[in-house]
Amino acid sequence: MTKLYIKPIFPMTEKDFLPNPYQEFPDKGGVSWKAPSNIALVKYWGKKPVQIPANPSISFTLDNCATTTSLSFAKKEKSDSISFDLMFEGRPKDDFKPKIQTFLERVERYVPFLKAYHFTIETSNSFPHSSGIASSASGMAALSLCLMDVEKQLDPDLDETLFYQKASYLARLGSGSACRSIKGHLVQWGQHANIPNSSDLYGLEYPFEVHADFKGYCDTILLVHKGQKQVSSTVGHQLMHGHPYAANRFQQAFDHLDQLKPILKNGDLEDFIKLVESEALTLHAMMMTSMPCFMLMKPDTLEIIQKIWQYREETKTPVCFTLDAGANVHLLYPSSEKDKVCAFIEDELAQHCENGQYIHDYVGAGAVKING
Repeated sequence: MTKLYIKPIFPMTEKDFLPNPYQEFPDKGGVSWKAPSNIALVKYWGKKPVQIPANPSISFTLDNCATTTSLSFAKKEKSDSISFDLMFEGRPKDDFKPKIQTFLERVERYVPFLKAYHFTIETSNSFPHSSGIASSASGMAALSLCLMDVEKQLDPDLDETLFYQKASYLARLGSGSACRSIKGHLVQWGQHANIPNSSDLYGLEYPFEVHADFKGYCDTILLVHKGQKQVSSTVGHQLMHGHPYAANRFQQAFDHLDQLKPILKNGDLEDFIKLVESEALTLHAMMMTSMPCFMLMKPDTLEIIQKIWQYREETKTPVCFTLDAGANVHLLYPSSEKDKVCAFIEDELAQHCENGQYIHDYVGAGAVKING
C-alpha cells in the first residue's frame, strides 16, 4: 500500500526530520552529489547551541566553487558504532575525520541507518583547498545530500520537498552556512517575522520577487591570502557572546533583510551596493571590537576596497565588494558589466592577489546529483 505523505505545517520542528520506518536495507551502494559554496549578503555572525543563528542571513549561491562528494556504503555485521574512511582529492585525510565524526554523531538521530553501514567518503573541491575559500559549507552540504540520497533508497516514499529541507537541516548541523548551499539562487536562513516559513533550522529559497539583474550576478573572488585564517569561524562566532555591540548588530541584520526586499524586487543596484558593503565592513568591525580582537583584512584587502570605491566613483559601474571572515574580497557585479569589470580586475586588482590569482564565479541554481 502506498504511504500518503501529509505535508507538515510550517515552520517545521526537529521532530519533523525524524525518519519514517525504513522499508529495506540494501547490502551496498553509492551516491554522489556536487554542492556549491555561497557568499552571504547579510551576514550570519554569532550562534546559539546547536548551530542556531543569532540573526537571520541571506546569500548568493555560487556555481563554480563547489565540492563533489561520493559516498559508498556496505552493510556491516555489528551496528553499534559509526565507521567510515575519508579520502580527500584521492588521498586519505585523517585530520578531517574528527570533524566528520562529530557531524555524523550529531545527525545520527535523524539518519539512524548510519550505524548499519561502513562508509567511504571521497570528496574534492573545484578550488584549491589552500586558496582561503571556506569549503565547510559546500562540503557539509554535499555530504548531507549524499546521506539523504541513501535515506531515499531506504524510504522511497520520501517527499522531494522534505528531502531538500532535511538535507539543509543536516548540513546546518555540520556547518551553519552549509544550510544555504543546498538550493539557489538566493537562500535565506534564520527566523524572520516578515519572511514566510523562515526558520533557524534550515535555509529556504528566497520567497519574494527578485529582479532579473540579480540572476546570474557575477562574483569574482580575489585571493588576497591563501591558507589558514587567523581565527576559525567557530571561534569568531563564540566571540559574539558578551560582545558590547552584539545586540545592535543582530538587529541590524533583521533590518537589512527588510530593506533588501524592495531592493531585490526593483533591481536597485545603488542601495544594494550600500547595504552589502555595510554588511561586509560590519562583520569585520565585530571581529576588531571583540575580546580578544582580530584583524582579518590584509593591507591588500584595503587597497582593493579603495580601488573599487575609486573605480565606481569614476566610471559609475555598479560594482561592489563583500567579505567573508578572512582577507579575500568577493567582487560582485551584474553580468552585463562583466567585460568592463574583468579588464578592471586584470589592470588594477590582480596585483593585490597572492600570485595574481582570482576565481570567476556567478550565482547558480544549487546542488546537483552526479549520476553514473
